[in-house]
Amino acid sequence: MRWKKKWCLYLALIRWDRPAGWLLLLWPTLGALWVAAEGFPGWHLLAIFVVGTILMRSAGCCINDVADREFDRHVKRTAQRPVTSGALSVKEALAVGAMLALAAFALVLTTNRLTIALSFIALAVTLVYPYAKRFVSMPQAVLGVAFGMGIPMAFAAVQGQVPPLAWVLMLGNLFWVLAYDTEYAMVDRDDDLKIGIKTSAITLGHWDVPVVLLCYLGFITIWALALMQYALGALFVVACGIAVAQAAWHYTLIRGRTRDGCFKAFRLNHWLGMTVFAGIALGFASA
Repeated sequence: MRWKKKWCLYLALIRWDRPAGWLLLLWPTLGALWVAAEGFPGWHLLAIFVVGTILMRSAGCCINDVADREFDRHVKRTAQRPVTSGALSVKEALAVGAMLALAAFALVLTTNRLTIALSFIALAVTLVYPYAKRFVSMPQAVLGVAFGMGIPMAFAAVQGQVPPLAWVLMLGNLFWVLAYDTEYAMVDRDDDLKIGIKTSAITLGHWDVPVVLLCYLGFITIWALALMQYALGALFVVACGIAVAQAAWHYTLIRGRTRDGCFKAFRLNHWLGMTVFAGIALGFASA
């Protein structure tokens, strides 16, 4: 029974019951993988990037909880996280995070040198992000870089190079991360103000809602324009239209700045990402 309880704590540590987090990482990475391969990239690369994304997101949760354990005690939503509550020690959380990161690295080793090199940069940004909230007014931008590293890695794995298009798509993805993580930050704004955490929701103040909407528009516009060269057809255009409609729906959820509305908007973001990816995959399939 003791090991069963410990296992449940490990699952809680990596947010196993909240797949929305790794899905937010997965959809743009898969989109880049499809674009780089101009269609289905093959089962080998698909498995590496799906499993690797889940592993690294889980490792990031371990690192984040250790870094934020003192702050999380003062936030109602995070006070009962395993490390914060003392149910798991810092050493245990770091050990779990290290094992997960090593497992992800083992997968990357089956690709090429450039992808392996980029994985070290991705790890470095992942380690830096939890501490950005102490010094950077818009730490969501750092998260955007961390969450976007799968894009150049996907191109590197498929093509052995990182073309300008990869960085353009990464820039577009950065706007999406700014949008949904600002929604996330709006949930805890009152608590974060009390404990001195820096977030985009605090920095933007009453400009939070319009900036979130502009970021959604920036993401969809950049990806749509960047991928025009592939003539993905009507299905991709329809997908982008549906994504815009979802962003408009998010406005109805966050305009009142309520905790429940903002948190719901954040949790639903993976559907927007899935919509864009579906448009890309279907566009290549029908070309």
